[in-house]
Amino acid sequence: MDQLIESELKKSNIEPAPLANDEDFLRRVTFDLAGRMPTSSEVILFGLDSNPNKRQAVINELLKSEEYGVNWARYWRDVIYLRATDARSRLNEGQFEEWMTSQLNKNTSWDKITTDLLTASGDVRENGNTALIFAHQGDPAELAAETSRIFLGIQIQCANCHDHPTDKWKRNSFHELAAFFPRVRVRPVRDAMPRTFEVVSMNQGNQIAQRMKMLQDPTMLFRAYDRNRDGKLTEREVQRTRMARGFERLLSTADKNGDKALTAEELKSIPVPDNARRFMTEYHMPDLNNPTSAGTVVHPVLFVDKKSPGKGLDDLDRRETLSKFLTSKSNPWFARAIVNRLWSEMLGEGFYMPIDDIGPERSAVYPKVLDALADGFTASGYDLKWLCRTITNTRAYQREMQKKTAGQLNTPFAAQSPTRLRGDQIFTAITQVFGVDDLQANPDRGDRRFRASRTGRGQFSSLFTFDPSTSQEEITGDVPQALFMMNSTAINSMLGTNRNTKLAQIARDYPDNKDAVQELYLLTLSREPSKNEMKVCLDYFQETNKRTEALEDLMWSLLNSSEFITKR
Repeated sequence: MDQLIESELKKSNIEPAPLANDEDFLRRVTFDLAGRMPTSSEVILFGLDSNPNKRQAVINELLKSEEYGVNWARYWRDVIYLRATDARSRLNEGQFEEWMTSQLNKNTSWDKITTDLLTASGDVRENGNTALIFAHQGDPAELAAETSRIFLGIQIQCANCHDHPTDKWKRNSFHELAAFFPRVRVRPVRDAMPRTFEVVSMNQGNQIAQRMKMLQDPTMLFRAYDRNRDGKLTEREVQRTRMARGFERLLSTADKNGDKALTAEELKSIPVPDNARRFMTEYHMPDLNNPTSAGTVVHPVLFVDKKSPGKGLDDLDRRETLSKFLTSKSNPWFARAIVNRLWSEMLGEGFYMPIDDIGPERSAVYPKVLDALADGFTASGYDLKWLCRTITNTRAYQREMQKKTAGQLNTPFAAQSPTRLRGDQIFTAITQVFGVDDLQANPDRGDRRFRASRTGRGQFSSLFTFDPSTSQEEITGDVPQALFMMNSTAINSMLGTNRNTKLAQIARDYPDNKDAVQELYLLTLSREPSKNEMKVCLDYFQETNKRTEALEDLMWSLLNSSEFITKR
């Protein structure tokens, strides 16, 4: 892969950046694989290690750590829940994180994880793999859109109401994908405390569905009840039949000419009640010209290769078949989607951008590199640790961060791109700096944005988390985030030197100002200060003439630097 990339750079007369120094590499890879900063001692020991293979060794150790699963489970939590169409889905966020962490640390293959997410059932408080279905309340159209976006990297939802404006997908392509999901339901569990929901299958016909089916195709009704064969049903003809009870209501709704009789066309024109759609066990593509009608029955087909399981399958059979189609080695988009996503997350830009909008009409940069990596990932058995290990061992990943030239903007991966840390990574870094397990906001002292969640981490995420599918250039901080970092009582209470804090410990253990400054830089930024930074800091110590205040100001400044919240 590196040879392919560097060959293209050479053709464009672009000199790739040198490899990053040990400090930058260790901080970068530790955040990417474990979701945290390296400790001060890890930075020092890694720098002193003379083993030429030490970068490979630390990558392997991080992939073996429990933190690997936790970090990437939080990533996938954000991918799923930040696009959720029902706020109640947060109910099983914890169960999903726990389940996903376990899958990742066991190194469950990506195709197996995908299948478990798409075929999940049961109580959402007990089954973390119900997250995707629960997040969209089992709605077939929403599940089709997210299934395509997450697992194929293709945004087919644009074809929901019309043919895709830029891709080859037609409107029926989207609805044929949605037709894999019409029999899955999310329903409340009766009398459960605490309140919960369950994902279930609805395979057998029910009265409402059967009635709607007869109204959409009333051939059988007329064959049974139209005694004089005049093409009309009257109240006298349906007496003592199943239609008798509701016939008067049908007349009031559908009798267009007032003749006290109903034709087949009048029955077909009866609008479908909104609450009736959720009882239908086949998928109906809405009729845009007649939104109140039931629409056209559509059967499941996967749009990328036109594979179909046929008609009439039960719910679980449909979802399992879809999973087999998606994860098949003959489907290149499955591997390309996850390869492009993880490469972008770790290098700051992908082969396709945005990462979840790829497809046959899009052009990838370095397509040979993408194909080589996707082929290797497929051959590995969809091994996510293999993919992470391969990416982080490339020279492209390990390059120094540089300001890009005009040529590098058109030919990426010549240098590392700075990327903003995810909200949970920033929170972990803050707790590492202060040497605490959590940060609890005080709702009575101004941290009003923190009231929505029980834990400090959850509260922090509500303010700092962004959709990880978003391109880095679109991710910007906002005023509430800056104000929190500068003014939050949760942080400022940990900055004092007159209490039992990490900063107080540094003040005691490092009486020499130069040593204290060096330790603060290692603690917060995972590197030693430059000569100029050291001079500025020491000059400030002399100017203030109050060592404790200078230490507090320095720590506050480092925490509020753009470098602290950036993966350099």
